[in-house]
Amino acid sequence: MKKQNFNNKELLLPENMLSMYACGAFPMAEDKNGKIDWFFPEIRTIIPLTNFNIPRSLKKFIKENSFEIRRDFDFLSVVRGCADREQTWITEELIEAYLRLYNRKHVHSVEVWQNGKLVGGLYGISFKGAFFGESMFSLVPQASKTALAYLLEHLKQNNFVLLDVQYMTPHLKMFGAIEIPLEQYQKMLQESYLRDCEF
Repeated sequence: MKKQNFNNKELLLPENMLSMYACGAFPMAEDKNGKIDWFFPEIRTIIPLTNFNIPRSLKKFIKENSFEIRRDFDFLSVVRGCADREQTWITEELIEAYLRLYNRKHVHSVEVWQNGKLVGGLYGISFKGAFFGESMFSLVPQASKTALAYLLEHLKQNNFVLLDVQYMTPHLKMFGAIEIPLEQYQKMLQESYLRDCEF
């Protein structure tokens, strides 16, 4: 995996962040106080929006439980929920950068609420027909999976081309995540930028 060192202060400006994401790069820090690097894996992990899977047991769980889904209602709490763990790559500097993108409507959250309390969610960057998933968290069982199930249906309904999920995990694999070579990924990026999708 390629790791690029740049002038991070400048790269965290909204226009530059969008340019980096549009090329297929994403930022991460080694820990909550670490230096931010940009990564550009040559093997990419996506969930195909034309062929994803929502586990049957999850569909049943969602139907039988009292979760409420909101979008962009409490974005900052979602990011902080994702960062609230022993090992995190989400620094305060990154949170500030995400907020600047959020104010320009390029970062979005899917939130799971239960009895008036935020219990899980995810966030990511949207640009044209691409959505770059960043992180998710869960305070109660199945909350983050519910957020992802909602995101998949929402992106499909709004004609998005690409859902980039960065790295393969068992959690993502059950939703149909696959690894593809960089050349195929770049073709999907090009296709996604021909669409003006709204989240």
